[in-house]
Amino acid sequence: MTILGIKPVANRVRAVPVAAKPGQWLGAGGSMIVESDKQSGSARKQYIGVVTMLDVVAHIAGDDGESGLDKKMAAPVSSIIGHCPEGLSLWSLNPNTSIMDCMEMLSKGIHRVLVPLDSNIENITGPELVESASAYAMLTQMDLISFFLDRSSELHGILSHTVTDLSAIHNTVLALTSEARVKDAIKCMSTEMLNAVPIVEASTEEEDHKQLVDGKNRRVLGTFSASDLKGCHLATLRSWLPLNALDFVEKIPRTPLFTAATSTLGRELVTCHVTSTLAQVIHMVTTKRVHRVWVVDQNDRLQGLVSLTDIIATGRSALLSGAQDCL
Repeated sequence: MTILGIKPVANRVRAVPVAAKPGQWLGAGGSMIVESDKQSGSARKQYIGVVTMLDVVAHIAGDDGESGLDKKMAAPVSSIIGHCPEGLSLWSLNPNTSIMDCMEMLSKGIHRVLVPLDSNIENITGPELVESASAYAMLTQMDLISFFLDRSSELHGILSHTVTDLSAIHNTVLALTSEARVKDAIKCMSTEMLNAVPIVEASTEEEDHKQLVDGKNRRVLGTFSASDLKGCHLATLRSWLPLNALDFVEKIPRTPLFTAATSTLGRELVTCHVTSTLAQVIHMVTTKRVHRVWVVDQNDRLQGLVSLTDIIATGRSALLSGAQDCL
């Protein structure tokens, strides 16, 4: 699968739209989103869904042995669309959609949408969308949050509030213990449909390291993310599956596939505190290019998390409350 190779790593790609020959596929959610030639209007390709790294993780999870992994890695990308719920729907927004309406969609767990550069919506029948455009851009949650940062002077009344004041913190966080292996991490994330989990200090008591645990009040040591697997070719992935998950995330910066892509970002743990402002958290996620920040106390013990979805949802709620109406 190309998605596991060098190109997504170099471009820091976490998800890709999947295109096929027009007229031969039913798009995700019954949609018919077609890219057409600008001059002739003839269809060039049809978007049938989006594949994320979580789809890939869910696809390769399981106890099938090496032969099973070979077969899974040889599967066409079209066969893994929809392993996670987001892939079951292909979302598109009109270019004239307001920022507030964009925020509403992206505050509901939708991470990315297609935006036609010149749209021609032919008809809408129930949930089915028939749309044609000469080209599409992708709008992501990160794009929207970067826009907030660019408008920080206008949004100061909201961004200066703490994440606690804005109720942006999820207080319960599932985590891996520091004794978990990569293969167990992949299974757990696939089962719970989680893009990333914190790695916390293992308890001195006996516990099942093959399962996720409540990470509350445990010291955070690292982050295991589906995106960490982007540079894994088949032989590399096979050799890494038995590794301790914490050792794995520490090896990543030293692998050739990741060096160029991550040299400016580093692999440091990205955390905030309950007293951190929304502006500080937005600066963290946009600078470090992470999709969640772990909330810790002064002893680095986990208290919760703030995700991109949380940031957008709380920002929109604050705007609707009348604090700002500039968007």
